[in-house]
Amino acid sequence: MKKKYINRIIEKELLEKIKTFPVLVLTGPRQTGKSTMLKNIFPKYNYISLDDPLIRNYAQNDPKLFLETNKKPLIIDEIQYAPELLPYIKIDVDNNRNKNGLFILTGSQVFNLMTGITESLAGRCALYELFGFSIETLLTKNIIQKNFNSCYEQIFTGFFPDPCIHKIELTTFYNSYIKTYIERDLRQIKTVHDLRLFQNFFELLAARIGSILNLNEISKECGISNTTARNWLSLFESTRIIYLLRSYQKNITKRVIKNPKLYFTDTGLLSYLLKYPNAILLQTSPIAGHIFENMLVIEILKYKINHNKRFELYFFRDSNHNELDLILDFGYKIKLLEIKLTKTPKKEHWKTLKKIKQLLNTNENYLISLATEDLEIEQDIYLKPWWKILETLEINN
Repeated sequence: MKKKYINRIIEKELLEKIKTFPVLVLTGPRQTGKSTMLKNIFPKYNYISLDDPLIRNYAQNDPKLFLETNKKPLIIDEIQYAPELLPYIKIDVDNNRNKNGLFILTGSQVFNLMTGITESLAGRCALYELFGFSIETLLTKNIIQKNFNSCYEQIFTGFFPDPCIHKIELTTFYNSYIKTYIERDLRQIKTVHDLRLFQNFFELLAARIGSILNLNEISKECGISNTTARNWLSLFESTRIIYLLRSYQKNITKRVIKNPKLYFTDTGLLSYLLKYPNAILLQTSPIAGHIFENMLVIEILKYKINHNKRFELYFFRDSNHNELDLILDFGYKIKLLEIKLTKTPKKEHWKTLKKIKQLLNTNENYLISLATEDLEIEQDIYLKPWWKILETLEINN
């Protein structure tokens, strides 16, 4: 049976950029639907996947002949497996300067791929990322509802197309996802010698979402060196399993915490790693607030990427434990967001928001919660329901 296809927000950006760049590069975690989307919106392109070991071997051993024998325009999936192709793609592009949209390259190992792109294709390509489905899309398709239970059902299910849209059984999907991730992405990483320890490290990260990252503590608990922990963390970040939110340090005289905060790019994978059996137990768990925060931080990140917006995400925490979930820096102004898992906001919930508002002199400050109404709760501090979080990016922007 043919799987249902739902259009992605980022498609508009890709269709525009393919007209002005010879190469389009799309990265992002595995199973987010990169190949499916590209085949759907670029049906006339020839498609080749380097996941196939025979094709990969051909591309690695004779990259020039590989490109000559595959008709363009060409989609090359999982390009990180054959970086040998990149210099020859550059030559092909330089020999056809009047042609755009010659190649579309995808990859799931972002940093490794970016190194090759920077060296070979700088100025010749448009770079994009694809994460799982956004709340923005799921609301318009009535896949998620504007209530607490639906919110946590979606958090538990996650945002990958297979469990979210195609209703693949969750345990089967996430068990396979982790197995595939380890076998395909780790087989090239020499620093991973003990998969049992690596799995333990994976789960220890999951238990610390929404918290300041203390890698020394995690490495001791896992029984590995700090160097190994840093290498493994870099691997998770490069494959976009995790997202590290950096601290805001501009124009601040107070001592601020410099370590990043840790989030997972998909809450379904996170819920699986935390071993919660259903959404009901998840929403009543001690981690409920952190995973709610995780979902919304990643939604802001998805919006930035899907709409190609120019702003940066930070959090704030100083040595006096004043902490704010999100600072959005647009360059010419900043916006402050505090996320609270409550349906009845009280003054204590925006106490820190008010302090940092005064410190940074901001006039767009938001408390995001389970409340169902828009309200100005104090001067320049606005209450927003969680499903309207993206409105904070559009107002006066």
